[in-house]
Amino acid sequence: MHKIVKCNKEDYETLSSIWERSVRATHDFLEEDTIERIKTALAPSYFPHVELYAVSHNGSLTGFIGLRDDMIEMLFIDSHSRGQGYGTSLIEFALDRGITKVDVNEQNPRALAFYQAKGFKIIGRDSTDEAGRPYPILHLSL
Repeated sequence: MHKIVKCNKEDYETLSSIWERSVRATHDFLEEDTIERIKTALAPSYFPHVELYAVSHNGSLTGFIGLRDDMIEMLFIDSHSRGQGYGTSLIEFALDRGITKVDVNEQNPRALAFYQAKGFKIIGRDSTDEAGRPYPILHLSL
């Protein structure tokens, strides 16, 4: 049985570890230095600006979502916990809170397919990510 819990600063280290394992399993297009730079920026620059919630399974966090306004800013499932419904639980939680938008890396087709299966449609594209790196971003909306 799993439940969704609100996260706080004490969870940042665990969330960063989940983020890294998830990214290494799903974002093979990212270069090592990019992964390290983003990981270093998570706690000071990203986590404080979103509402963070995690899936807790038997007392351990297995994935998390970051929400702001009507947008999913981040959703990562631990590499060893993928395919067990945790992402779907987090999406359903977000939808219940009025979320209607998400951005996804164009080079991550499994994430795109996941969001499309939940009803999201591509409404736009940027040729770089928010930091200007050469990773195209697809904008999705319900």
